[in-house]
Amino acid sequence: MTIEIAQFAGEWDELLELLDVAFSAPWTDEQYESERRIWERERSIVAREDGQLVGHTGTFSHLMTVPGGQLPVAGVTMVGVRPTHRRRGILRDLMRRQLTDIHEAGREPLAALTASEPVIYPRFGYGLASDHQEIVVPKASRALRPVAGIDDVRIRYVDVQESLARCAELRNRLALERPGVCRHDDRWQEYAVSATVTSNIANASKLRCVVAERDGELTGFAHYRTKRAEKGYVDVQRVHAVDIASHAALWRYLLEPDLLSQTRCEMVPSDDPLLDLLLDPRAPAPITRDGLWIRPVDVRRALAERTYARDLDVVLEVVDDFLPWNAGRWHLAGGPDGASCAAVSRDADLTLDVRDLGAVYLGRPSLARLGRAGLVTEHTPGALAATAEAFSTTRLPFLDTGF
Repeated sequence: MTIEIAQFAGEWDELLELLDVAFSAPWTDEQYESERRIWERERSIVAREDGQLVGHTGTFSHLMTVPGGQLPVAGVTMVGVRPTHRRRGILRDLMRRQLTDIHEAGREPLAALTASEPVIYPRFGYGLASDHQEIVVPKASRALRPVAGIDDVRIRYVDVQESLARCAELRNRLALERPGVCRHDDRWQEYAVSATVTSNIANASKLRCVVAERDGELTGFAHYRTKRAEKGYVDVQRVHAVDIASHAALWRYLLEPDLLSQTRCEMVPSDDPLLDLLLDPRAPAPITRDGLWIRPVDVRRALAERTYARDLDVVLEVVDDFLPWNAGRWHLAGGPDGASCAAVSRDADLTLDVRDLGAVYLGRPSLARLGRAGLVTEHTPGALAATAEAFSTTRLPFLDTGF
C-alpha cells in the first residue's frame, strides 16, 4: 500500500485514536481534552494508508525568547507512528514535510521540541539546546544561606484561577530574560495550570498557588501540589520571581511543608539560585534531564535574528543533509546590537553539523566542548573560542512549559 502524507482535515477524535495507540501508555480523558484545546488543526500533518491514520506530527505557534529578543518558533508536538507501521520511513517523511512547510511559510526560522526518545530527533537535525535539573530535597536538609530582604517578602496563598492573569503577566515579563521560554497567551496560561497535564501524581492535592509580595506588589509566585503518603511530599510545578529575596522566600515556603518529608521539582533551571543557596550542596541530589531541542529551519534568518555576547566575524560551513537549503557557507557578522548573515563562497572558519548549531543557538555553553569532541572543525586558529564566547548567554536556556 502507498503511504500518503498530507495536511490533516479530520476531527480530533480520529487523531486521538492514533495518539492513544502510538504513545502506548494512554493519557486520561482530561489530558486529551487539555491537548485538544491547544491543538492547531491547520498545522497537523498525517500519514494515511488505505484511509487509516498511521502517523502524525503537529505544530504549535510559539513566540520564544532567544538572545536579544523573541522569535516565532514552530513547536513540534504529538509525533507518533502506529506500531504496525514503524521502520517504513513514515516518521522521516512526516518530519521532512513538516519542516518544508515551516520553511515555505517563511514565518518561523526555528523548530523546537521535547523528545520522548532523544536518540530519534538528531537524525532530523535537532540539537539539545537546554537542560534542567530534577531535584528531591529532604525536609531535614532545607536550610538556606542568608538572603538579604527575604523577611520583607510576604508569602500568601491565592486561588489558582483568580490569580492566573496576574501571575502569567509576571511570568511573561520574566520570559524576556531567559532564552528558551515561550510566551503564554490565554490558551497556554490555562494549559500550564491544568491539573491533569502538569502532573500525573495519583491521590495528590489540586494545584495550589502562593504569591510573593512586597509592599502589596507582586514579586513572584509558585504552583505546587502536595501528596500525603508514607513519604509525603511537595511537588513543585514552577517558581517565578523578580528578585532573589522573593525567589528564596518562595522556596523557603516550599521546603518547609507540614506533615510532609520532602520537596520535589522535576524542572529546575540548571543555573537556578536555589542550587547555590542550599547549605547542603548534596541535598537536592540533582539529576540532569534533557529539555528543549532546537532545529534551524532557515539558517540565515536564525543566525541573523539573535544577538551575540561579543563582536564576531566568522564564516560557518553548515552541514545539513536533511534540509539542503541550509547547507553551505554562511558569513555571520554581528555583536550585542544585532547581526547579519549571508551565503558566501569563501573559505570557512568553522564547519559544524546543523544539529550542533541548534544545540548552541540559545546560548547553551557547548560549542567549545563540541569542538573538543571533534564535532566542530576549526579551520582558522582562534575561531572556535571566539565564536563559542559570542554564542554564550548570561542565563542558561530553559523550557518551563513542555509541549
